Amino acid sequence: MTLIPQNAILPQGRKPSWLRAQLPGGEGYQETLKTVKSNKLHTVCEEAQCPNLGECWSRGTATVMILGDVCTRACGFCAVKSGRPTELDLDEPQRVAEAVALMKLRHVVITSVARDELKDGGSEVWARTIQATRNANPQTSIEVLIPDFMGNADAWKTVFDAKPDILNHNTETVPRLAPSVRSVARWDRTLALLTAAAQAGLATKSGLMLGLGETDAEVEETLRELYKAGVSIITIGQYLQPSPQHLPMVEYVHPDKFAQWKAWGLELGFRVVESGPMVRSSYHADEQAIKLGEAV
Repeated sequence: MTLIPQNAILPQGRKPSWLRAQLPGGEGYQETLKTVKSNKLHTVCEEAQCPNLGECWSRGTATVMILGDVCTRACGFCAVKSGRPTELDLDEPQRVAEAVALMKLRHVVITSVARDELKDGGSEVWARTIQATRNANPQTSIEVLIPDFMGNADAWKTVFDAKPDILNHNTETVPRLAPSVRSVARWDRTLALLTAAAQAGLATKSGLMLGLGETDAEVEETLRELYKAGVSIITIGQYLQPSPQHLPMVEYVHPDKFAQWKAWGLELGFRVVESGPMVRSSYHADEQAIKLGEAV
């Protein structure tokens, strides 16, 4: 039984002090911006309105988003625009590789929109991007945050065979809330994908957001199921409503509660747990990779 007190949750209202983000600016930020724009890349930092953009770009890191900037899904939590994509840029893998080299990254996170209109879901472009990035940057560890490819096991294998160092696929929320939060994605497919990746010998990662109305018992059970699926790294952060058209936030969760979830997750057996109001999938992902190596 979890010992996390319910009074660690605050009602929705004025944004609390612990959710203050660093504003974009400075030399590091400008260099990252220049690299992203000159290589004609999309980033999830911009498209998903990540509150950590200022901090991460100032550190010289950005999460590259491949396969365009239009997603075929319309998830209730996500600010990335949805619709029918019109581009499939086969030169993109090489540009990503060049951008990683320019930024001199020791660890890179690559994600994508969902491309459900493609037979392979874009998995071939995924594999080419991983391979090109590794060829140009052999000292850089590669983390990928992938969609579920509609459960297409051949698409999964295409990505697995490219051997990313860390494979991430987020559950985003607890199973009860998943239908309203995740659009087309399904909890059973998430578990199947993560299980298959772990069985293929990949280090796996997943994450979820708090503040959508989940209970402690539901979070606890979700984490147990992810651990059973072989997940090594867990990220837990605060959901923030991107716009009035997106799912409403139910509550702000206090940092003390996030700290308790971190302690509980490590006790359960996860190798790395990053838990805090500002935590996102790729937030300080380079440090998570180092911690994973140390834990292993």
